[in-house]
Amino acid sequence: MRSYDEVSRMLEDIIDETPELLFKGLSGGVILSEEAKLHPESVWPQRLYIMGEYQTGVVGSRIVIYYGSFMVVYGRLPREEFREKLRHTFAHELRHHAERLSGIKDLEDYDKKKLDRYHAGMDIAEFHEPPIE
Repeated sequence: MRSYDEVSRMLEDIIDETPELLFKGLSGGVILSEEAKLHPESVWPQRLYIMGEYQTGVVGSRIVIYYGSFMVVYGRLPREEFREKLRHTFAHELRHHAERLSGIKDLEDYDKKKLDRYHAGMDIAEFHEPPIE
């Protein structure tokens, strides 16, 4: 298991590797929450955790990465595989931000289709795999 501080440092490194231009309009920044967050449509026994979220509201927009969810789903992975999952989740949420700024909803549509597949019996391990790019 990785400590919150270790994951925080990994996330900071990932953010530092990201071109600054992509953060335009992300007024709330990137937050690492200690929470393990279940998706509201999660069903037993294949619990569906939210790894990260792009949030918008009155105070602006931000990305939240859920440390607790990462520990539940990926906590036993080797360090580099864990880091890659973290990088993928961050990139996914950053893409939501970019698409919102440009008025595109491709990733939102993709997420909805994936959730539909989850409800149709998709294996939970497949759900947490990154899309083929």
